[in-house]
Amino acid sequence: MSPARSAGLQARPPDFSALEFRASLGMFATGVTIVTARAASGELVGLTANSFNSVSLEPPLVLWSLSRGAGSMAAFSNGLHYAINVLAADQQDLALKFASRHTDRWAGVAFSDGVSGAPLLAGAAATFECFNRSQYGEGDHVIFVGEVERCSHRAEASPLIYHGGKFFTERLL
Repeated sequence: MSPARSAGLQARPPDFSALEFRASLGMFATGVTIVTARAASGELVGLTANSFNSVSLEPPLVLWSLSRGAGSMAAFSNGLHYAINVLAADQQDLALKFASRHTDRWAGVAFSDGVSGAPLLAGAAATFECFNRSQYGEGDHVIFVGEVERCSHRAEASPLIYHGGKFFTERLL
């Protein structure tokens, strides 16, 4: 907890709408990931997320966040391992598929099992196989911190980028 919160202080109420907040957040360009895991039952789970960030080099830590109401929350919060797949420029269809709620996300998707069983998506620009190190509830999301056990990347891959509600691919200036 921050010193301000420990002292009983609180933030001022927002002077903007949820729509304005979402639109403002959308102005930050991000990469696109699909976070994957295998539930205790063996079921494959995965979802599109752009809330991915590095935390530490020593030890190697990354973070991502998931809505508390997500259907996959139990699988991710109770699981020991997951993988973060950074999507390449040609994987926009995969991003949309894993963002959809009413589809078989895994139908026709090529993947291999990582060392701890989490699915690694074929063609990803990078993969991070993570131990589920810690979780922090904040607001309407849970922040997952993963300790990276293995990682790999395709040096020649161009990234899939998300900005202002649209997908973009790398463009050299």
